[in-house]
Amino acid sequence: MSTDGSKKQFWKRNAAKVPGSIQHVYGAQHPPFDPLLHAKPPPATPGKPKKATTFQEFESITSDAWDVGDDDDELLAMAAQNLNIEVVMETANKVNNHTCELAGDATSPEVSFASQSSPYVDGRLVKSNSEAPVGSPKEELRKLSWSGIPRQVRPITWKLLSGYLPANAERRDSVLKRKRQEYFAFIQQYYDSRNDEHHQDTYRQIHIDIPRMSPESLVLQPKVTEIFERILFIWAIRHPASGYVQGINDLVTPFFVVYVFEYIEEEVENFDVSSLQEEALRNIEADSFWCMSKLLDGIQDNYTFAQPGIQRKVKALEELVSRIDESVHRHMHHYEVEYLQFAFRWMNNLLMRELPLRCTIRLWDTYQAEPEGFSHFHLYVCAAFLVRWRKEILEERDFQGLMILLQNLPTMHWGNEEVSVLLAEAYRLKFAFADAPNHYKR
Repeated sequence: MSTDGSKKQFWKRNAAKVPGSIQHVYGAQHPPFDPLLHAKPPPATPGKPKKATTFQEFESITSDAWDVGDDDDELLAMAAQNLNIEVVMETANKVNNHTCELAGDATSPEVSFASQSSPYVDGRLVKSNSEAPVGSPKEELRKLSWSGIPRQVRPITWKLLSGYLPANAERRDSVLKRKRQEYFAFIQQYYDSRNDEHHQDTYRQIHIDIPRMSPESLVLQPKVTEIFERILFIWAIRHPASGYVQGINDLVTPFFVVYVFEYIEEEVENFDVSSLQEEALRNIEADSFWCMSKLLDGIQDNYTFAQPGIQRKVKALEELVSRIDESVHRHMHHYEVEYLQFAFRWMNNLLMRELPLRCTIRLWDTYQAEPEGFSHFHLYVCAAFLVRWRKEILEERDFQGLMILLQNLPTMHWGNEEVSVLLAEAYRLKFAFADAPNHYKR
C-alpha cells in the first residue's frame, strides 16, 4: 500500500462543526497466561496516573460518547451470566485442535478456553483453576478471549470487550437501538456534505483507497463499498484532529466481517452481502462504525499530523529488536535498511497487510483482551513477527533483497497455530521488557 499522498488531502483542516462527546472509561485486567513462560511474574504494582496532555484533553472532547458505568462488577456479572461462559468454553474446546495443561507442555502455543480462565492471582502463577479465587467476570471474559474466541460467540464477545455492548442484558436492546439511530442521524446530517469544497478531498481519498483493500471479493461488492465509504467519512469529519488517513480504511474490515457472522454461517469473502436484509445491514454498519471508533480512540496519535504515534512506535521497535536479536538488528543496519521503511506499514495498518484476514481476526481477539492491546501490545507482536523471519533475513545480502522480503513475507497459509505461537512470543517479550527500563528505553 502506498502511504504517499497529498498532505493537503490528509491534513486539510476544516471549520465544520462536529458533535462533542465524553471520554470513555477504560477497565483493567490481569495478564493472560503464557504457556511458554514458567518464570514467576513480579508482584503487581499499582499503575501511575498519566499526566494530561494537550492531545489527551482534545481527545476527551472528540471521543465518541459511551455509557459510563457499564463496567460495574454487578453489571458485568450479569453480562457474563448472560453470555454463558460455560457454553463458550465448551464450544471453544471443540473448536481447538489441541490444548495443553495450564503449566504443562511448553511447546504448545495455545491454551484452551477452559485452562486460560484464571492463570494469575495477585501476580502469582497458580497451578490450576481449582486453586484460584474467582475473579471479576470481565477479567474472566478477557482471559478466556486471550487464547481465541469461537466464531459463534465472537460478535457478542467483541462488543462486550470493546465497551460498545452494555453489560446489563436488560439494557442492550435499548442502547443498541439508540447508538444505531445516532449513527444514521450522523449520516443524515453530514453525509451529503461529502461533495462540499472542504470535505471533497477527504471523500475522494476514501473512494480511491477502498478498492485497494482486501479481500477484494468482499470490498468490491457495491453494497460493501457504499457502507465503508459512509463509515470512514463520518468518522473523519467527527475527528478533525486527524481526519481521514490512509490505513484507517483497513481497520473497518475485521469488525464488518465479524458482525456479518451474526447473520450467516458461510465465509464472508464468498458471500453476497447485498442478500442480507436491510435491517441487518444497517445494524452491521452502525456496530462496525462504533467499534472502529473505540479502537481508534486509543491510537489516534497514529493518524494526527506527521503521525507521531507511529514514529514513536517504530523507534521503540528498533530499540527492542536491538536487544532481543542483535544479529538481525546489525544485519539490517549493515545493509542500510531503516525500520521506518517496512515497519511504518506494520504500525499504520496493524499488520493487516502482512497477514491473512482470518489471522487478523484471531489476533484482534487477543488485542481486545490485552490492556492497551492495539496501542502497546502490538509493539511486541511486531517485534516477535520480525524475529520470526530471522533465518530468511540473515540469508539476504543486499538492501533490495531485504526490502522485498520484509514487504512480502510468506504468511498466506498462516492460521491459528502460527498466530498463537506469535502471540506467545510477544507476551514473553512484553513480560521481559515492558517494565524493565534498563533493558528497554521508552
